[in-house]
Amino acid sequence: MPGLVLFDLDGTLVDRHLALSDAVASLCQANALAPDAELWLRAELADRANAADFVRLREVFDLEVSAARLWQEYVSLMAAAVTCPPEVLEGLARLRAAAWTIGIVTNGAGDIQRAKLATTGLADLVDGVAVSGDLEIRKPDLRLFDLAATRCGVNLAHGGWMVGDNPSGDIGGGHQAGLGTIWLRGRPWPDDLPAAHHVVDDVTDAITILLNETSE
Repeated sequence: MPGLVLFDLDGTLVDRHLALSDAVASLCQANALAPDAELWLRAELADRANAADFVRLREVFDLEVSAARLWQEYVSLMAAAVTCPPEVLEGLARLRAAAWTIGIVTNGAGDIQRAKLATTGLADLVDGVAVSGDLEIRKPDLRLFDLAATRCGVNLAHGGWMVGDNPSGDIGGGHQAGLGTIWLRGRPWPDDLPAAHHVVDDVTDAITILLNETSE
């Protein structure tokens, strides 16, 4: 039966790394930043980004432009660069048509994650979103999963699924939340982490599993 399914954003629904490369290159070109500043940014933002990174960037390289302006430029550039494959958007639309409740639970700063959701069209296909910046906590903290379910208008206690690429944050967090889990393989799997319920190579494969469950 259809129920709740929570998706991770970066590395699951969208390719953050490709977008990051384009956004950083554009930001550095627009502000005439030195090559060492670009290398620094790529390293610092590899896993996540927030406004404080640009405060440090300004201090390290003694920049005149304000950190706030650099951050806002980066948010806009990142949102413009990130894309969600059409087949993923179509898959989510099929889940909605099959009466699934769809949420997104993601680590990151609220403004940049919501900008990505808006520009990719994902915002129109989900019932609720929980971003780690909302509570200053990060996956696998159970409170973030609970917030996602609440914003979808359902109770986490009723169960559901979590789909993501991060073993500890997504799959470990999903286990703690009492959810079935679908892992997008790619990252190293920790030895002490229980196995995911399903392992796939692409998020569309996860969507197919959920749709097949609907029809059973």
